[in-house]
Amino acid sequence: MEHQSNDKLLKRVQICDFLLLETALFLDTHPDNREAKEYFKKVLEMKKKATAQYTEACGPLTFEDAADDDGWSWINKPWPWQRKGE
Repeated sequence: MEHQSNDKLLKRVQICDFLLLETALFLDTHPDNREAKEYFKKVLEMKKKATAQYTEACGPLTFEDAADDDGWSWINKPWPWQRKGE
């Protein structure tokens, strides 16, 4: 059950990545489109939240997500294959 929830969190991050890429490509050809710029900012915030939720539940996705006040403490946490039920 937990594995399914983690998959949903990861899927949310992936969807946001896709939307950001597609919107960035659109903005390459329509740089003055205010609506597209606002949409990009909105999806970027959604991605930040989704990434934070995933990082909290499963651990960091990228090096940027791994850095915290304790330095590299994430290295001491269970690796994905060491987690129960996965």
